Amino acid sequence: MRIVDYDRKSVLNEEIDSVFNPIEVKALPHYRLWLRYADGVAGEVDLSYLVGRGVFTAWDDRKVFEKVHIGARGAIAWNDDIDLCPDALYLRLTGKTPEEVFPKLNVAEIDA
Repeated sequence: MRIVDYDRKSVLNEEIDSVFNPIEVKALPHYRLWLRYADGVAGEVDLSYLVGRGVFTAWDDRKVFEKVHIGARGAIAWNDDIDLCPDALYLRLTGKTPEEVFPKLNVAEIDA
């Protein structure tokens, strides 16, 4: 089994800030977002699989989804109840793994 230590202390804070810093977000049709990050990465992410699930039932009202903005600490947010991690959206957008983005992550092989 492969275990990855995602402890951010093992990665330079500057590296995290420069990669996962969203600078622009726009709501698109069909529950998609257009995002741009500080490192120049930009593109669309499909969030339609979340619609109608848990707190995302709020998106049943399209106007709520259209209120997307960059919130506290760079989170992609809609209100006090709904926000998404910019790190996860970056990985989804680029199709990269955490190890590809952060080669200094601690990776440990264990027998389980």
